[in-house]
Amino acid sequence: MNLFADAFAWLFSPDRLEGPYSLQTLLTQHLLYSIVSVAVAAAIAFPVGWLIGHTGKGREIAVAISGAARAVPSFGLLVLLVLVLGVVRTPLAAVITFVLLAIPSLLAGAYTGLEAIDRRVIDAARAMGMTEWQIFTRVELPLGMPLLVGGLRSALLQVIATVTIGAYVNLGGLGWPIIQGIPLRRFDQVLGGAILVAALALIVDLLLALAQRAAVPHGVRVQQPADSTTSSRARRVASAPA
Repeated sequence: MNLFADAFAWLFSPDRLEGPYSLQTLLTQHLLYSIVSVAVAAAIAFPVGWLIGHTGKGREIAVAISGAARAVPSFGLLVLLVLVLGVVRTPLAAVITFVLLAIPSLLAGAYTGLEAIDRRVIDAARAMGMTEWQIFTRVELPLGMPLLVGGLRSALLQVIATVTIGAYVNLGGLGWPIIQGIPLRRFDQVLGGAILVAALALIVDLLLALAQRAAVPHGVRVQQPADSTTSSRARRVASAPA
């Protein structure tokens, strides 16, 4: 327990709020790399995932690419890109690494959200004369939004955890106290940094869990039992009176 007490004492020391490595500066750096990387990954993965989910084509290729991307060690890729691009382009190397890490979860959330919708709902929309764009925007996207937010939730948590290793290549972030504290045997600092990363991840997870719940269409949320699937939700929407 003394180590935890020392860690919290380190966290709440006035010194932590001063200088270029203050906690607020490190937190800003951590969030900046996380948000930018996930935003870039979303711009790539969401359109591709929606296209796969809407057309039903290319799923096998997407699964293969996602599996290969998950197998790449993030730390090794980061160091390799730093060596290839040069030290002056370390931030670019880091963003590329984190983007590649985030794409599989975002891609899976995008196409599985559309695939999970009962095909009879889509057929009914086409029978009503909706265009493909109207089907996507008015039927598929709202019903697939919960799984899409779930993919975003998973991707952002993975990136937040992985940005910690960016301190190895002098990117700052909340991993800096951990990386600096290990060779100095400052275990209070190491634990304090780990607590900060864990707290950030828990807060983001809670916020996105609430967003995922809110993403469920109101009519579906009212009618569905707690253990229903997305397909059963879609069937209820299709059979509900106008």
